[in-house]
Amino acid sequence: MVQELNKKSDSIQSVVATGIGAAIIFVLMKFVAIPTGIPNTQINVAEGFLPLLAVIYGPVTAGLAIFIGHALNDFVTYGSPWWTWVIVDGLVGVVFGFLKNRLKIQTGVLSTAKLIWFNIYQIIVNFIGWVLLAPTGDILIYHEPATKVYVQGITTWLVNSISVAIIGTLLLVLYSRTRTKHGSLKKED
Repeated sequence: MVQELNKKSDSIQSVVATGIGAAIIFVLMKFVAIPTGIPNTQINVAEGFLPLLAVIYGPVTAGLAIFIGHALNDFVTYGSPWWTWVIVDGLVGVVFGFLKNRLKIQTGVLSTAKLIWFNIYQIIVNFIGWVLLAPTGDILIYHEPATKVYVQGITTWLVNSISVAIIGTLLLVLYSRTRTKHGSLKKED
């Protein structure tokens, strides 16, 4: 009975986190994006927020939140979502969500070694998503010029990696400091 209640509570928490996460991502993408000078490419603060959401709630919540938030932003900004990039953002969110069990941020311990590993991981994930998948999807689905989309992809990889390295790392450190370190509480006699 208790396990069923915990599962139900976790499900409700995930749904709420997905909705709130999508709303935060939408607002950050819409109002806190900094143009890079490359068409349709900006420095996105939302990408820096994504790892925090991912390590707290996991792959499904992170993937859905960034997918929904990005799709809404594209719809409001451009009239329709650019699906190749929306899907890749969702995949990046899912893959970031796999960090939940690796970083174990809920324990309150986030070592320098874990942060270095996290940043190497996120740079590789961003490279695969933005340099390989998104531009290739643009070429195959939208018949976009290769030079244009690969320049956009490389730019996005660089700025997203920097956003995650600075904002994401800072948010992870700050959040971990709010957690009680495992084993730090002692029962009083």
